[in-house]
Amino acid sequence: MIKYDLHSHTTYSDGQLSVEQLLHRAVEKNIDVFAITDHDTLAAIAPARDIIANDDLPLKLIAGVEVSTKWESFEIHIVGLNIDDENEALISLLSSQQAKREERAIEIGHRLAKNGFEGIYDEAKAFADNAQITRGHFARALIERGVAKNFPGVFKKYLGRGKTGYVPSCWCDMQTAIAAIHQAGGVAVLAHPGRYQMSNKWLRKLIVEFKNARGDAMEVAQPQQAPSERQFLGELSREYDLLASQGSDFHFPTSWLELGKNLYLPKDCQGVWQAWEGQ
Repeated sequence: MIKYDLHSHTTYSDGQLSVEQLLHRAVEKNIDVFAITDHDTLAAIAPARDIIANDDLPLKLIAGVEVSTKWESFEIHIVGLNIDDENEALISLLSSQQAKREERAIEIGHRLAKNGFEGIYDEAKAFADNAQITRGHFARALIERGVAKNFPGVFKKYLGRGKTGYVPSCWCDMQTAIAAIHQAGGVAVLAHPGRYQMSNKWLRKLIVEFKNARGDAMEVAQPQQAPSERQFLGELSREYDLLASQGSDFHFPTSWLELGKNLYLPKDCQGVWQAWEGQ
């Protein structure tokens, strides 16, 4: 049976493993088909291809990206899979997203500095190195200062909605992201729909609008997930005639989240890979 993991991050966004480390870890975990989906950047894709070729890794790479979008009052992520990473329309959109991400990071740093965390932007930027700076980098900087033990604790205290360091996003809308992904020949996937902390009524509204915007698929399976949630998301994918995806959303190794761990689709779901297999 082919093992798929179609959502992961490198140090080019908020992951903590280099492209090389991530690819070799995927091989160690016996993954066959693997997508790198960094936030609003394609920078990891070309190096990944070179590493797979040079190291002769038994891994099929799916070029991907995770685009941040704004819908109602929510930040919704759309994963693009099997994209052309040289497509000008997609590159243009991501360049705009990157500028917005930097502006947001500067404001997060300003707000945290006003509340006693002077120099936190520079520390977060150091964690990001040459990558896109994200709230994850601020979380690492705050953990380093000892204000919380882990990411959930930092977001609960400082970076989550309504907290000191929270800055509302100004990303593109879903239609724009999906259109750019399609122009790049890719499949548009609604990422981790169970994580948006919305009621089932709102989740259905989101899925309907995603479908109306010509979205193709939704993530159904993730490692740390109650069986009831997986079953429910699988039912929604069938109800709304969306392909089903699976991915670890891997950023760094933890005791509860690992590449390829606990990834399987409920019965009767149509895997998103059917959109490109045989091409």
